[in-house]
Amino acid sequence: MPGECDVADSLAMRVLICPDKFAGTLSALEVAAAVAEGWHEVAPDDEVVIRPLSDGGPGFLDSLALPAARRVRVETTDPLGRATTGEVLVDGATAYIESAQACGLHLLTEAERDPKVTTSYGLGPLVTAVVESGATEVVIGLGGSATNDAGAGMLAALDAAPLDDAGYALPYGGAALAACARLGGTPRLRGARLVAATDVDNPLVGLHGASAVFGPQKGAAREDVLLLDAALARFGEVLERDLPTCPVGLAAAPGAGAAGGLGAAILALGGRRESGIDLVRRLSGLDDALDAADVVITGEGSFDHQSLRGKVVAGVAEAARDRALPCVILAGRISAGRREAARIGVTTAYSLEDHFGSVDEAMNRPAEGLRALAARVARQWSR
Repeated sequence: MPGECDVADSLAMRVLICPDKFAGTLSALEVAAAVAEGWHEVAPDDEVVIRPLSDGGPGFLDSLALPAARRVRVETTDPLGRATTGEVLVDGATAYIESAQACGLHLLTEAERDPKVTTSYGLGPLVTAVVESGATEVVIGLGGSATNDAGAGMLAALDAAPLDDAGYALPYGGAALAACARLGGTPRLRGARLVAATDVDNPLVGLHGASAVFGPQKGAAREDVLLLDAALARFGEVLERDLPTCPVGLAAAPGAGAAGGLGAAILALGGRRESGIDLVRRLSGLDDALDAADVVITGEGSFDHQSLRGKVVAGVAEAARDRALPCVILAGRISAGRREAARIGVTTAYSLEDHFGSVDEAMNRPAEGLRALAARVARQWSR
C-alpha cells in the first residue's frame, strides 16, 4: 500500500558504530563488524554505518578516509631489531605514519616484552621514506608501543645516535640512556615538519611519566621503572641541550611521554602535538556520520580513567553529547566511574567481563560477547 515504505523508513534507526581496537584481541574493524552483526540480529532493517577508529595507535592509517592518498610499503625493523614491513600513507605533501607498525607491543610475544632493550629504531626508516619522497609534513600516530626509549632508536636511524662519554653509540633500549652524553649527529629531516598524533598528555618523566604509567604494561618491573625514569630524564637533558629545535622544559611537556617517550623526540625535533582522535575525526568523515546518526556505539578493550583523557571513546562521546545523541560504550572491562562517564557524554556502558562473569572468557570470546551485547542494546534502543 502507498505509504508503507515511508512508515518503515521512518521507523528504521541510523546506527553509527565507531569503536577503537580491543587491544590483544580484536582490531577496531573486527569490533565494529561483531557489533553490527549483533545489532542486525535484532533489527535487520536499521541502517548501520561502520567507522573503525584509532587515536594514534594500531589502526591509525586504516581509520583515515583519504581517497587520493597512496600506500607505500617500507622495509623496516620491529622493537627487537628484526626485519618487518610497514606502510606509510602519502597524501600530497603530507604523509601519515603509524608508529606501532615498527614499535608496537603486538609485534612481540609476552615473553619478549622488555622496555629496557626494545627500540624505536624501526620508526626511523618509515620517517626517512616519506621525507625522501618529498613530504613536508609528517603526521606520526603514537600509541600501543613496546618501547620506552624516548625515541632514541628513531633518532639513531635518522643519523643522530645517542653516544656515551667515549663517543661510542649506546646499545638500543631505554636503560642504556642513563649513560648518554651527547647526540652523534643532526637528524636528517630535509626541513619536514613533524606532528605527534597522540592519545595521551603524559610528561616524559615522573609519577605520570612514560616509565611509571606505561612501563609495567610493556613488561617493566618496579625496579625497571625507576631505572628507566632516570634514564629518560638524562636523555631529555641531552635533547634539550643538543637540539636547537627542542623546547625548554621538554621532560614536563604534555604528550612527551606518549609511546614510551616518542612524543619527546618529536617535540625535540621541533614538532608539535595534536590530539589523535581530533585528527581522526577530521580525516575519517566521523562528524558527517555523527550528524546523520540516531544512536552511537563506541568502545575499547578497557574503559578506565585513561579513556576519559583524549582516547577514542572520549572523543566520540563528547561529539555525540554535543549533538544530543545517545552514546553507548561496549568494552572488555569497565572501571571508569558512571558520573565521570556521563560527564563526557556516555549514556550507558556494558562490559564483556560482566557479560561472561570472567576476564578469561571476555578475552577468549570477545566477538561472541560483542554480538550478544549489541543485540541487547538493539532491543533497548531500536524502534
